[in-house]
Amino acid sequence: MFALKTISLFLVTAVAEIIGCYLPYLWLTQGKSICLLIPAGFSLAVFAWLLSLHPTAAGRVYAAYGGVYIFVAILWLWAVDGIRPTAWDLLGASVALTGMAIIMFAPKNA
Repeated sequence: MFALKTISLFLVTAVAEIIGCYLPYLWLTQGKSICLLIPAGFSLAVFAWLLSLHPTAAGRVYAAYGGVYIFVAILWLWAVDGIRPTAWDLLGASVALTGMAIIMFAPKNA
C-alpha cells in the first residue's frame, strides 16, 4: 500500500509542477494572458505542499520524485504537445522510474 500511495502522490505532484511551469511558458512564448500566472503560482504552491506529504527524508523524496517527473513529462509531451515519444524517450523514462523505485522502496538501514 505504501508503494501505491507514494507513486500516486508523485504522479499528482508532477502534474502540479508541470502545470505550474507550463502556464508561464504559454505566457512567455505564445503571448497568452499574464493572468495565467495566478493558477501557475497556485499550482506550484500545491506542488511544494504535495512533496511535503512523504514520510521520509526530503532529499530522498526529491531525488526519487525526479524519476516520476521525467515519466510524466514524457506523457505531457505526447498528450499536450502532441509529440509521440521515441523509443529512447520511453527507455529513459523507464530508467528514471527504476531509479525512483530503488531510492524509495529499497531497504533502508538508517
